[in-house]
Amino acid sequence: MSNLTVGNNSIGPKIVTVLKKNVPLLILIFLVILFTFMAPNFMTFGNIRTLIRQISFAGISAVGLMFVMISGGIDLSIGAQVVFSNVLMAIMFVDWKLPPAVAIPLILLVGTGLGAINGFLCIKLKIHPLIITLGTSAIFKGAGYIINKSRNIMGFPDSFRWFGQGYIWGIPVPVIVMIIVALIGSFILTKTYFGRKVFALGGNEEAARLAGVNLNRMKVSLFMICGLVTSISTILLLSRVFAGQTMTGQGLEFDCLTAALLGGVSFKGGEGTVFGLIVGMLIIGVLNNAMQLATFPDFSQQVVKGAVLLIAVAFDVFQKNRKAKETVAKVAA
Repeated sequence: MSNLTVGNNSIGPKIVTVLKKNVPLLILIFLVILFTFMAPNFMTFGNIRTLIRQISFAGISAVGLMFVMISGGIDLSIGAQVVFSNVLMAIMFVDWKLPPAVAIPLILLVGTGLGAINGFLCIKLKIHPLIITLGTSAIFKGAGYIINKSRNIMGFPDSFRWFGQGYIWGIPVPVIVMIIVALIGSFILTKTYFGRKVFALGGNEEAARLAGVNLNRMKVSLFMICGLVTSISTILLLSRVFAGQTMTGQGLEFDCLTAALLGGVSFKGGEGTVFGLIVGMLIIGVLNNAMQLATFPDFSQQVVKGAVLLIAVAFDVFQKNRKAKETVAKVAA
């Protein structure tokens, strides 16, 4: 049977192309429909608002991680950065008696500094960022435990509660912050010269160097962006939990990485969109929320999330191999 055509254009292949480009969105739609029937409380207004607020914290950090991943790097320390920074900020409030107007800018500087440490170590030691950030993750997390001194630090200014628990026109503040960060990130990546350099760095590092891109400066800058954005998540998470503790932020990098890969951010760099990232984050959020509604045991949830990560990586490899074969076929023709 021939493909349906309009004039000289074949519609069938165009539909297939559109479907291939929107696989994450199709998966999200399928999951929403599936869990709507499986969990009666899933599609309620209250649950949807809770779901979006839950993903907003990781969604913000994922935007920062995406900058690093598109450039061909990786940052496995973002969860540990939150562990350290949220405890430090709690100490600023309780022990140092600093007001939010002072503590918030300071913690943004601290987060940016932690990212700078990652970038500096990567360019000086010339070791893959995966290994560097795995090491710094242990350092940051350990430092958080040391300064925490086994305390559950409480007693923050009541005005600080609004950042993680407040609403603007019925929308949770963290969700609004995530939207703003996503829009800014998308603008930088798609509309600025800096964004083009990020993609160039991930697509072909040597070609980017020959084109005049300062590789070392770019790599440090991208890790600093990741650290800055992660510190925004830290502020919102601390305000939400309203207690400085070492459990806050642990495992954050797992959800961010999985969401990025599901959303089309390539593990090898050079590809990715903020829209795809948010779709990937929604997939993770829907899965987490549905499993909680279905009272899945914690260990079962870990199995599902681990399987999703492997599927996302496998899909990324498949996409890369398919594009490579198409390129070879075009050259041969």
